[in-house]
Amino acid sequence: MMDFLTFRSFISIDILILSYYIGAIVIPIVMWLSKSYLQKKIALFDRANQMFMSLFSQLNLKNRIISILLMFFMFISMEIVWRMCFEAMIGYFQMIESLKA
Repeated sequence: MMDFLTFRSFISIDILILSYYIGAIVIPIVMWLSKSYLQKKIALFDRANQMFMSLFSQLNLKNRIISILLMFFMFISMEIVWRMCFEAMIGYFQMIESLKA
């Protein structure tokens, strides 16, 4: 217990893994589910959604598919970067622990 209180032992790897899954899974789901609530409460979100939907509705089928694929690719890219950030932090703390041993 004293090592924990004096920061001689790390809990960071377990916390980082938990934070990763919260950020990678829970936050996108919560944002998607709260979209309508945010549009009702914040006018900027509503205007942005209306503008996006009007632009999206003007596209032909080929461009809609390309737009959807592009958004999917951007989402996957953000998830990969999120994962790489956490892998770098976990690797850093694992190096510290191995150097201490």
